[in-house]
Amino acid sequence: MYTFESKEELTAWLAQEVVTTSEAMEILDCKRQNIHGFVKNGKLTPIKDSGKDRLFWRADVLQRKEEASKYNRKK
Repeated sequence: MYTFESKEELTAWLAQEVVTTSEAMEILDCKRQNIHGFVKNGKLTPIKDSGKDRLFWRADVLQRKEEASKYNRKK
């Protein structure tokens, strides 16, 4: 479990570990529809879904990017 000494420390940690849909789109170099497809197909799981926007673990998005690059190299 994580322990934070201050709200600022928690905020900094969240900024490093959590990304929005827009940030995920930038990391993955894709469109919002692709993110929706990844979620629908179980390739990305949001940690929060507010309807219009979602939050994802940065590590999950980076793992999806790595998986996609491996697939694209095989072509």
